[in-house]
Amino acid sequence: MQLRLRSTIIQALQFASFAFAFTGTLKPGRHSSGLELHATAGVRLPTPPRIKETQNFRDAAELSRKFSEERVDKSQSKTVAIIGGGLSGLACAKYLADAGHTPIVYEARGVLGGKVSAWQDADGDWVETGLHIFFGAYPNMMNLFEELDIEDRLQWKEHQMTFAMQELPGQFTSFKFPPGVPAPFNMATAILTNTEMLSLEEKIKMVPGLLPMLLEGQSFIDAQDELSVLQFMKKYGMPERINEEIFIAMGKALDFIDPDKLSMTVILTAMNRFINEADGSQTAFLDGNQPDRLCQPIVEHVESRGGKVYLGKPIASIDLNDDKTVNGLSLSDGTTVTADYYVSAMPVDVLKRLIPTKWSPMPYFTQLKELEGIPVINIQIWFDRKLTSVDGLCFSRSPLLSVYADMSTCCDEYASEDKSMLELVFAPCSNFAGSEKNWIEAQEAEIIDATMKELERLFPTEIGPSAHIGGAKVTKSTVVRVPRSVYAATPGRNKYRPSQESPIDNFVMAGDFALQKYLGSMEGAVLSGKLAAEVVCDKSAKRATLGVRSAHASIPSPGETRDPTGVVGKNPISYGGGQQGLETTVSHP
Repeated sequence: MQLRLRSTIIQALQFASFAFAFTGTLKPGRHSSGLELHATAGVRLPTPPRIKETQNFRDAAELSRKFSEERVDKSQSKTVAIIGGGLSGLACAKYLADAGHTPIVYEARGVLGGKVSAWQDADGDWVETGLHIFFGAYPNMMNLFEELDIEDRLQWKEHQMTFAMQELPGQFTSFKFPPGVPAPFNMATAILTNTEMLSLEEKIKMVPGLLPMLLEGQSFIDAQDELSVLQFMKKYGMPERINEEIFIAMGKALDFIDPDKLSMTVILTAMNRFINEADGSQTAFLDGNQPDRLCQPIVEHVESRGGKVYLGKPIASIDLNDDKTVNGLSLSDGTTVTADYYVSAMPVDVLKRLIPTKWSPMPYFTQLKELEGIPVINIQIWFDRKLTSVDGLCFSRSPLLSVYADMSTCCDEYASEDKSMLELVFAPCSNFAGSEKNWIEAQEAEIIDATMKELERLFPTEIGPSAHIGGAKVTKSTVVRVPRSVYAATPGRNKYRPSQESPIDNFVMAGDFALQKYLGSMEGAVLSGKLAAEVVCDKSAKRATLGVRSAHASIPSPGETRDPTGVVGKNPISYGGGQQGLETTVSHP
């Protein structure tokens, strides 16, 4: 097996080297002022068919079939209380409903989606928690879209990765994946035919570190979790320019953190999927806001099968029986709910505030202290004119900005032919994540000013003093702070991630921080919810389960007994969400 794989890799590199040397048509062009403007309104690329030919997609589809084929009758159906209406909680509810159980979702806020939530402002514009991109290497998410019959809501983009040129303000370059070429040939070609970011010698020096990933697979990837990106590079002799040109941008995009603080497992997980799946790195935008276009179809699916989804139902406490199993949930409005099983789909930082006293010494729960969310800021800026832009995601390679997109070009709901709306990820934005300034606590005007200075560099002929008559003017902007977003994937965190099954017989864990191979992402959230649903189904049917993952040896057993502090406040950030403004009260859900 390893010899065949090694032969495939060598063939891929030989093929790409040949293309690099002799095929002028594959050379990427350098573009100024944000690349070409693609007039694609109303034109949709189909879902890349090879996505559904991967083993990961087939595995995800097989797990989905397990639920739909189970379909227990009413006498065996279990009521399952799910705490949290983000993607993980909603996915869990969807698959439990498919299996014939009755999921009841309790979402604390007045909007669904959790970290993908959005709401409308006074002008009717959607304010988003984040810039969310769907990759072809999201097999469970792709299955979910297919199962809900909403695949047509994905706006697929041309298969390329576009980067700002640091040393050439206003110019960009792309890694273009040739259509119809199988993996890993297409990525090898994309890398080797781009001559503007890394030299051929630097690309070759990446091979010693990446070859074990291809030969050994997931075991090698998992073993690198103790190393930061920079430590891994040093170990395998990678030049610093690889970090400056590629890994900084990837780290900030994947986990909102600088490479010296990021686990190499995160980078390798993404690269492994992108290399091994021909369309794994191809991206799609949802054609509108996530609460309406993705979350609502899940709600309708769940409720059509007897489940329920409630908004504005925060949990005050998890109440226990004498044997430490869950007796019920006390809601903040004073009511109590009971169920056969309970699933936590809360962010890890919220969950830690609600862990009952009797659970706190148990290593399974004690280890959660090693996990916490990473801060990030999402920015939307509306301009009085149309900027030239690429129809897709751009890596800004800015000290302050991670990735951005002109949503007036990329997304139908925001489409405009004469005005742009840029959505940008501001990261890292705290000392913990690598920023010199704690931007998460800065005033909105200061954040926007800093963002505009970076945009002047990205669009020098269209924004700022160098542009004609002052360039494009800002008509409106929003700043959404998420002090605790996806769990911070710093080195060594994977060993503390809990299994979906817990030591409490009727309590199950979901959320992207719970153990699954897609880390902190939309795909990870959906998969974790799906795995939590599988635990409930197996327990209900008295089938064998995978069991509870043992806590790492560094976790004391028993740990310190702690009383739950409870959730403080009623604002979105109290429940792990994104929030506009620093005020103690906010007007949005």
